[in-house]
Amino acid sequence: MDKKMEKAMNEQITKELYSSYLYLGMVAYFEAENLGGFAQWMKIQAAEEISHAMKFFNYINERGGTVILEAIDKPPAKYVSPEDVFKKTLEHEKFVTASINDLYTLAKEINDNASLIFLEWFVTEQVEEEKNPSDILGKLKYVVNQPAGILMMDKELGARALPVFQPNGEIAGG
Repeated sequence: MDKKMEKAMNEQITKELYSSYLYLGMVAYFEAENLGGFAQWMKIQAAEEISHAMKFFNYINERGGTVILEAIDKPPAKYVSPEDVFKKTLEHEKFVTASINDLYTLAKEINDNASLIFLEWFVTEQVEEEKNPSDILGKLKYVVNQPAGILMMDKELGARALPVFQPNGEIAGG
């Protein structure tokens, strides 16, 4: 595995693990606000980010590279509203998308076709990762300062089922 690609993918592992940590902080906020449905939605996001990190982890190993785990920064602990949380979620997912795009560009530059193919899944995944919080923000704008609306959204978001993740980062049955 090319050393530049190995280094960049190791950095991506840290970013994916930070994403999980960030979303767990959001879970804590929602649970403190008694919004269990919002918390459930974020728990699933946190779990998905770990699965993304594991995909990179396994890929580096499969290509004969060395995984190097770095420290994970402390995420923010304070939020002012569900809308604030999802604005920050969308902003963060755009950051991750840019990082994935940089990896893809690097793979093209060094003619690493295996990594290009591997990264295509992440390019597609990031479309969904940005769409989900964007859609939730679109609904939240209608329920600002309306507790009944927030509670309805809480129920809706709580219906999201936690997928079963395999040790290799894949989703069982997916």
